[in-house]
Amino acid sequence: MVFEFFLGNCEECHRKHSHDIKYKRDDIMRKYFGTDGIRRIANTELTPELVYRVAKAGAYVFSKNADHTPLILIGKDTRLSGDLIESSMTAGFLSYGANVIHLGVIPTPAVAFLTRKLNADASVVISASHNSYEYNGIKFFSNKGMKIADSIEEEIESVMESHDKIDKATAVGDKIGKNENKEELICEYLNFFVDNFKDEINKNVDKNFIVRHRYCKWCDI
Repeated sequence: MVFEFFLGNCEECHRKHSHDIKYKRDDIMRKYFGTDGIRRIANTELTPELVYRVAKAGAYVFSKNADHTPLILIGKDTRLSGDLIESSMTAGFLSYGANVIHLGVIPTPAVAFLTRKLNADASVVISASHNSYEYNGIKFFSNKGMKIADSIEEEIESVMESHDKIDKATAVGDKIGKNENKEELICEYLNFFVDNFKDEINKNVDKNFIVRHRYCKWCDI
């Protein structure tokens, strides 16, 4: 039995998928968010400036009623533009005053799982799924590890378009956020995954059980 955590992207897959600049849900026209977050060509359409504003507005919306320093997790896939998007996203969160934990290259379900386990206020996956390599995307999860509602996406867009709110949502001095790398947290998810397949593993003790991940050296599996 082989369970593989393959975290790469197939550059030949679904190259013909179309990309719309604006998306309509019922009677509401949304400028940035589509059916599954924001997906655009990295660095020309999904620019560092846009990503910064998305992050800052997102931090504002997720923590506007919080009485603590917000914590936001960031995970990504293996696309070359991931580092660029992650850097801009981090800057936006820190500028607002949120703390950030970088999970590194990690499966999307693991980000959702860790959001709840770490009691984070929100999380982000930087990925464009099946879209070709020049694309990248931003997908937010709530503190429950679930995709955020359309109404939250609309609120984030509203804040992005309001220069007054964006300008006021700026931390100063020791209120500026901090960030840290905790890529080893993948082990929490891998252990959770393996625990859920214990019965299946025991039934197949004569077969190979493999979990492949670039950080398996950290995990006691």
